[in-house]
Amino acid sequence: MKFRAFLERKDVTLSPKKYFIDAMSSLALGLFASLLIGTIFGTLAKYVPWSSIALMADFAKKATGAVLGIAVAYSLKAPPLVLFSAGAVGLCGNDLATAFVIGGVEKSLSAGPAGAFLCALVATELGKLVSKETKVDILVTPVVTITSGVLLAQLICPVVAYVMYFVGTFINTATEFAPFFMGIVLSVVVGVVLTLPISSAALCAMLGLTGLAGGAATVGCCAQMVGFAVISFRENRVGGLIAQGLGTSMLQMGNIVKKPQIWIPPTLAAAVVGPFATCLFKLECTGVSAGMGTCGLVGPIGIIADMGFTLNSVLGILIACIALPAILSFVFNEIMRKMGWIKTGDMQLQL
Repeated sequence: MKFRAFLERKDVTLSPKKYFIDAMSSLALGLFASLLIGTIFGTLAKYVPWSSIALMADFAKKATGAVLGIAVAYSLKAPPLVLFSAGAVGLCGNDLATAFVIGGVEKSLSAGPAGAFLCALVATELGKLVSKETKVDILVTPVVTITSGVLLAQLICPVVAYVMYFVGTFINTATEFAPFFMGIVLSVVVGVVLTLPISSAALCAMLGLTGLAGGAATVGCCAQMVGFAVISFRENRVGGLIAQGLGTSMLQMGNIVKKPQIWIPPTLAAAVVGPFATCLFKLECTGVSAGMGTCGLVGPIGIIADMGFTLNSVLGILIACIALPAILSFVFNEIMRKMGWIKTGDMQLQL
């Protein structure tokens, strides 16, 4: 009982919500503030002749691991010394490289965001346990946090890197071989994850989705956001259109819990547009951008970053990311309204 009281006092609770929803959501923000914004700067640097943009891109990407560690620690309400020490842990978890021989070729793999997430999570909780428990807290807390995080990284990151590499490679390769089927699967699954209180951006970054797989994930996320923005326009007007279309469809989770069928139109739309992305326009996107959808137009920007500003990429974005999700979601929604499955007010948001 005393130990349980100690854990409660230190705010260390084995909560799936705290670890896999709150922490992953914070991880996504960290990805946005480092790797993603660096990618956007890198794309701009191709078209804007200003050397500082390329410099910003380079340093934003280099800071990814440290930012992720701090983001995870922040979500766990870590004390200052633990919070700042988590930066070193995240950097180690993200960047620690391990050499593997794959297909007769030696590859250097790192666990990436998944490694940063797991190591920062454990190290932060251990750091919180010793924080302010000694008279030399300024030494003990950073030592415990960084030591535990780095040792854990050496132990688990090679395994994490190996697993994530093969899972990501399998998904990317399967999408190349079966673009129609995988286009449907990825578009639906990643789009659903985006609307759930889980980070689709973090998931895509951890799996290392690239190429057609990333393109399918992108349109699936766009379908959820654009779809909900359009079909809930009766209730939420322009404010809801912007909040969901450029913000997040996660705003509808409360209404989905009350009436799950409202989720059907944008999900069906995602299933339809997935093959458009993989088979017709062959859209490509990478990592965290693939899990952002139309949030801040990050998904479309990611497609342009990977494919360039071409007629095919622009048409693909306009049709598969915006027009088709809007039209299909509206049609499916109207059919369900006529069937009495959805009624006005079911998607009302408190904006």
